[in-house]
Amino acid sequence: MRKPIALSVMLFLGLLAAAGPVGGQQDRSKRLSPPASAECRFADGKTIKVDYSSPRMRGRKIFGGLVPYGQIWRTGANEATTFVTDADLTVGGKSIPAGSYTIYTIPNEEKWTLILSKKTGQWGIPYPGESSDLLRADMQVSKVTAPVENFTVSFAPAGNSCTLNLEWELTRASVEFARSK
Repeated sequence: MRKPIALSVMLFLGLLAAAGPVGGQQDRSKRLSPPASAECRFADGKTIKVDYSSPRMRGRKIFGGLVPYGQIWRTGANEATTFVTDADLTVGGKSIPAGSYTIYTIPNEEKWTLILSKKTGQWGIPYPGESSDLLRADMQVSKVTAPVENFTVSFAPAGNSCTLNLEWELTRASVEFARSK
């Protein structure tokens, strides 16, 4: 009876060794979807920062294919995409207190929905559920002129606001965050 258990333990340890370092110690920059970040800095030094993993298109149909329309998307790859602000904000007339959140989106051809979840620190999936949502806000959708190979998050600052842009394939989804008064 001991041989099957010993064999199972040896097989498990061999698989662990083949999988690489444990506990997040692997070199994340060597992943197929490497880490990236975007930041918007307001005039007073307050910031919004997004940390995400940037998957590649690699010839695949992304929106309406790999990322289905009408379903919650993790908005990136690997660990959950984080949204951290040290300023109180508004988006679509809804308040966002300074703090840490997780970004999810619901892509559609004509309009996307941004979801800021209060649940943080998880892997990108599964979505923790509506009870964890801080808010949902509409995002504008437009086409970009050339294909975007790497999923990219960027900000366009303008006075007391920052527009968040998500770009991949031929799609840009945008939403404006304003400083609360």
